[in-house]
Amino acid sequence: MEKIASFTINHMKLQPGIYVSRKDHVGAEVITTFDLRMTSPNEEPVMNTAEVHTIEHLAATFLRNDAEYKDRVIYFGPMGCRTGFYLLLAGDYESKDIVNLMVRMFEFIRDYQGEVPGASAKDCGNYLDMNLGMANYLAKKYLDQVLYGIGEERMVYPQ
Repeated sequence: MEKIASFTINHMKLQPGIYVSRKDHVGAEVITTFDLRMTSPNEEPVMNTAEVHTIEHLAATFLRNDAEYKDRVIYFGPMGCRTGFYLLLAGDYESKDIVNLMVRMFEFIRDYQGEVPGASAKDCGNYLDMNLGMANYLAKKYLDQVLYGIGEERMVYPQ
């Protein structure tokens, strides 16, 4: 079997950032998959499932309500390795195209207080596994250390 594209990235050099993971053509449409890397793989602890789950709920809610992007959002969800998230958008994008969207989204997560959207037994299959405080903290860390002032080195995969 051929190695899939995401397993060809050098995770020993990969740092937190916004990366174009792949572009797929579905008919005449392009679907861009973004790698929203929040932690440095194999260097720092991965995120726990409770905060990953909370970020997923908040980010999905934000994205699906964003006036500009809501009709372009295909999927937002966690990486199995718990070092970040995948965002799939309808359209042909580069990393720089979504920096403002990601800043706004992570500011929303950083500042969010109250009931997490969809965190009820009726709405979610694991609603008790949430950690809003850590989700707020991780969003702030990603904003401060990566998104505010992001440069090209955090938007193009390392060789």
